[in-house]
Amino acid sequence: MENKQKNKLTNKIIITLLILIICRLGIFIPIPGINHEQFNNKIENNNLLSFLNIFSGGGFATIGIFALGIIPYINSSIVIQLLIKVIPELDKIQKDEGERGKQKINQITRFFTLLWSIIQSYSIALLIRPYTFNWNNYFIIDCILTLTSGSMITMWFSEIISEYGIGNGASLLIFQNIISNIPKNILNYKITDTKVVLVATILAITILMLSILIQESKRKINIISSKELGQSNILKTQNYIPIKINQGGVMPIVFASATITLINYINQNLNTTKTNIIFNNFFINNIFYYLTYASLIIVFSYFYASIILNTNDISKNLKKMGASIPNIRPGSETINYLNKIINKLTFIGSIFLFMIAQLPYIILNVAKMKNLQGLGATSLLILVGVAIDTSKQLQTYIISQQYDNIIE
Repeated sequence: MENKQKNKLTNKIIITLLILIICRLGIFIPIPGINHEQFNNKIENNNLLSFLNIFSGGGFATIGIFALGIIPYINSSIVIQLLIKVIPELDKIQKDEGERGKQKINQITRFFTLLWSIIQSYSIALLIRPYTFNWNNYFIIDCILTLTSGSMITMWFSEIISEYGIGNGASLLIFQNIISNIPKNILNYKITDTKVVLVATILAITILMLSILIQESKRKINIISSKELGQSNILKTQNYIPIKINQGGVMPIVFASATITLINYINQNLNTTKTNIIFNNFFINNIFYYLTYASLIIVFSYFYASIILNTNDISKNLKKMGASIPNIRPGSETINYLNKIINKLTFIGSIFLFMIAQLPYIILNVAKMKNLQGLGATSLLILVGVAIDTSKQLQTYIISQQYDNIIE
């Protein structure tokens, strides 16, 4: 029986690794008819395209068949989760129909991914027009079909990993894409001073420690059941509600960075006096830039916290279980208490995110490293978060198998 369980775990790991390898190889199969050398030079000189290229594992620079990667699926999932909060019918499907409702939401997400992939594929076809050998309707159709098919296949692969492999498929694909860019970036660093290397190493370790801290930190809200309260006059709270200090994970930094990069891209295209003044005052490295960047991170942090945590639902669930927070009355008082704590934690978490995002600039100035942007902290946060979640899932699977062996 033990060998059977080991073989099952081995199969899961093999499936995961095999799919990751296939997805990686698909990035380097280019769409024909494009001058890839000229387009690659365009990528390196454009912040927005470089931003997208990192999360596609370099596939955006080569315009490979998997260039869109898992990004359309992730964007669609975020949009659907937003619509669930806005549209009561979708919220009812998710809450009241159980597994069937979950399948319906997944199907809607897949259709939205298809639509989003087509839109992005068409945008890419327009973007690469100056770098094509023969730009015509046939090329546009071929580009859209190829990139959309690649995106849908990637989505299917991610679902296979989530169901039959180890870890979350979408997260692991992004993890792989970010990891694949590290060797290329290291080759760009030319450092000879030992002191500079030491300082850079210390700062890198600091970023890693802070990343783990912000991913794992949480506030425990003690709860007690009415049965426990009736048995003793002394409160012995062993159960609690864990509330993370950073509910949105790395997404607030991603969207804040993407917003500033997009504004930079728009400013470059408009290139007017007014837009240049606005951009130079608020989006170039100065005090106003840091205030703008910090404000964006805070706004997106609160936005994601409101999506992930619904204090009304928490209060209702506590009431159904016959539990409550010590010294806090059920109902509106519980909701207000939870909102107060979540607001404080979200603000602290967003400030931590902002500090981590700025640390690479310190490395850039101290160690004189080129091509090290604020996205490095974003990438590191993603790597740490995915690594922690995958290791936890692996540990949970092993422990559950051990319990099954004991029962049998």
